[in-house]
Amino acid sequence: MPERVNKLFSRAARFAAVGGIATAIQYVFLVLLVEVAGTFEIFASALSFTLSALVNYLLNYYLTFGGSVAHRQSLPRFTVVAVVGLAINTLCFSLALTLLPYLLAQVIATLVTLVSNFLLHQFWIYREPEWNP
Repeated sequence: MPERVNKLFSRAARFAAVGGIATAIQYVFLVLLVEVAGTFEIFASALSFTLSALVNYLLNYYLTFGGSVAHRQSLPRFTVVAVVGLAINTLCFSLALTLLPYLLAQVIATLVTLVSNFLLHQFWIYREPEWNP
């Protein structure tokens, strides 16, 4: 397999691992906010998504994409993608919540945003000036 393809698959694997960590953090906060704090489910989902986004950014910046792009370039782009992701997450969660328990609704919302997030991270947020996966 060519080196570029290997690098892309390696990056995708690290991205998935970071996403798993961020998602676990999101779900822990979601459950704590709903079950312990009694927070409204949609607000709890949005807040937990936002909190996990910070972890996602830092881990992806340093581990997945190697910090090769300055924060002044990647952070504003990540913020735009996070806001778009928050909107997608909240919309999907709200719709799914009408039919499903909140944890299953969150699973649906999480799955819907996965592919678009990777593509936006890879080709826009952390894109190196001369992209070389």
